[in-house]
Amino acid sequence: MLLWVFCYLQDKLSAPSKIRSGRTLPVVIPACVIFLVCLAQLASQFRPGFNLFRRLEWMSYDWRIRLAAGRQQPYATNLLAAAFVTDRDLKEMNDGSFGYREKFPWPTHYYGRVVRELANQGATTVGFDILFELLNPESTFQLPDKTATSSDEFFAAQLRKAGNVLLAAEGEGNIFPAALFRTNALAVGNIFSPRDADGVLRRAKLFSEFRVWHPEIQRLVRPLDLDLSNARMKGNHVVFPRLDGEPPHEIPLNKDGSLRMEELTGKPAAVPQWPYKTQRIWNLGIIMAARTLGLDLNSPILRTGEIILYGTNGVERRIPVDGENFFYVNWTLRFEDRRIYSTNIVSLIRSDHWRAKGSPDVSPAFKDKLVVIGSTGTGGNIADRGTTPLDEGTPLVMKHLNVANSIITGQFIRGIDPGTELLLIVVMGITSAFLTWKLRTLAASFAVVTVLVAYTAASAVLFLEHRYWLPLVLPLAGGLVMNHVCLVTYRVLVEQKERHRIKSVFSKIVSPNVVNELLKAESVSLGGARRRVTVFFADVRGFTRVTDENQAKADEYIRAHQLPPSEADAYLDEQARDVLTTVNLYLGVIADTVKKHNGTLDKYIGDCVMAFWGAPAPSDRQALDCVRAAIDSQRAIYQLNLRRALENKRREEENKVRQVLGRPPTSALTLLALGSGINTGMVTVGLMGSDAHILNYTVFGREVNLASRLEGVSGRGRIIVSDTTYQELKRLDLELAAKCIELPPHEVKGFRDPVKIFEVQWREIDTEMRTLDTSILTGARDTLPTDFTAPSGRD
Repeated sequence: MLLWVFCYLQDKLSAPSKIRSGRTLPVVIPACVIFLVCLAQLASQFRPGFNLFRRLEWMSYDWRIRLAAGRQQPYATNLLAAAFVTDRDLKEMNDGSFGYREKFPWPTHYYGRVVRELANQGATTVGFDILFELLNPESTFQLPDKTATSSDEFFAAQLRKAGNVLLAAEGEGNIFPAALFRTNALAVGNIFSPRDADGVLRRAKLFSEFRVWHPEIQRLVRPLDLDLSNARMKGNHVVFPRLDGEPPHEIPLNKDGSLRMEELTGKPAAVPQWPYKTQRIWNLGIIMAARTLGLDLNSPILRTGEIILYGTNGVERRIPVDGENFFYVNWTLRFEDRRIYSTNIVSLIRSDHWRAKGSPDVSPAFKDKLVVIGSTGTGGNIADRGTTPLDEGTPLVMKHLNVANSIITGQFIRGIDPGTELLLIVVMGITSAFLTWKLRTLAASFAVVTVLVAYTAASAVLFLEHRYWLPLVLPLAGGLVMNHVCLVTYRVLVEQKERHRIKSVFSKIVSPNVVNELLKAESVSLGGARRRVTVFFADVRGFTRVTDENQAKADEYIRAHQLPPSEADAYLDEQARDVLTTVNLYLGVIADTVKKHNGTLDKYIGDCVMAFWGAPAPSDRQALDCVRAAIDSQRAIYQLNLRRALENKRREEENKVRQVLGRPPTSALTLLALGSGINTGMVTVGLMGSDAHILNYTVFGREVNLASRLEGVSGRGRIIVSDTTYQELKRLDLELAAKCIELPPHEVKGFRDPVKIFEVQWREIDTEMRTLDTSILTGARDTLPTDFTAPSGRD
């Protein structure tokens, strides 16, 4: 829609405005697209409801996670293990298969037996992904001495005895283990891991600051259905919303903020009892890994974007986090991964049973391992499954193993900050606009696809090798592809007709510079026009003589070696290629210099280059640009000859060795010179030739002929300019004009009066040219630009 509006407005503009808009719209369109994409990026960052692009980026992230999971990479699988509560366990505990008839949730003494068995097998740390927030005083357990004890007491005793058990807390819901269990466990780990907006579990919270409510308040949670997470202070009361829809429940406080225990328990407190204590609860997987690495969780270094943990033996972990202490889990371990030892929880209960019966010959499969205990069942009261970047319907207990694995191996998902993503969008947008506008449509599309593929591949490599998450969707789909589509559509809708007219001439234009000007121009006179231009002729001296000498040497070589006709022809062809290669080298140096100075390369006339300035694009500095191009051409030829002369010296030394070995000598490189003629004046410029055959954008007229004649009298290594060009130099560059030498007027064929001419002293312009060591060129002065004492004409 935005592009259609641009095109409509452009069509309604006046003619002068059309020209301006034709130049500005290719800038305005990508600028608007980039702005809108950046706006979408900011909206996805700061407005959670605006998550379309974020969801697409999450999909690209999941793709990279699955790609990385398929590669061989470091794992801590030798340290990790799991014991699962499965559907089979629930069935066997309920139907009496092993003498038990227990419905879930089971009495806590069964978990106490699991803890005891894991301790006997030598597990280093045991983490529960099962909540034990309530006590069950009615449940009892018979000890081996036939005495009965509370299930909860037995579980607490085993927690205390093992000394390595982590219990689960669901922080966001303020669900904590009962005080009896919490005080006997090693620590409490947070198992809260929110799913993203698309329902996929990608992140975990490193730690949270929780309110650990007083046990008397926790005792009321389930009977009254209290919502502890949304509790608030109101005067001298704590107000708890109720999840059953009933009015909020209020608990009175003393003036100092402590609880009125007499109203809760019927007995006053000996010391003040506070409603809650603030406690930092770390992620369960973090605590398990910290136990293995010796990381100090009590003294973390908190910085913007990361949290640093230090441990024993110089261990350090830098965990990237966002502003809410969430980090992306490096998902590498799937459920039922064969590298992780796992079993069902009933087998541990049975192992403890037989150990108590005096059969301790149980394999210590969990020795020196971190063990996670959680559910993989599908029942309504036990199911804890969800979607992860690796799989759908995965038991979410696997998140703790993946978190622990990430900490132990030191592999973390790192992303870029929003500012850098905005910069990427801008860079991709500018790249797309540049490629689309500078190249043809197909070439631009190919280039954009190439950039897209290269960027995607780079993002995949960065993720695979370094777990660096480079965004794909907005930089590529928004900045790169959307810009390309809009600009291509613009070119098709607005410029197709004009470009078709220009393209009809495209294949018939010789000079690429002319083509570029024609494509840029709103309207171009192709039929011929009067223009003031500066014409430049540059002839390579010595080419004819070198050709004749090489032909003579070739004939002599054929006679001396009595070559048969086929070999003689092949030898002559080789010599011709060498000569042509040499002259093309010199002509190429001149042509490159002309293009460098924004001249229009007209044609090659044998061993002569013709170029001009001032058409098709007018230029007020055309004479100065042309003379500077001529100077640079002479200097470039001089440097080329110097290098080739050095190579000849090397070949002379090499040929001495070749002569001793009986091998044919290597030919010396030819050294050529350059003569230049320049004239400024009014000429006819346009397309010359036939539409049916060849068209050439060229100039012709009396002033062109004068430039050609001046080149003919320039000799070797000289630049001859006409009086009109010299006057332009005086206007544009007095210093350069002062270095020109006036020569005697010259009789020029086709001109009635002698022509006033000047020589440009190009050697004196660059002091470096005076310091060059030319001693190595002795013996080659007749072909070098070192002899310029008098005009000698063309070859």
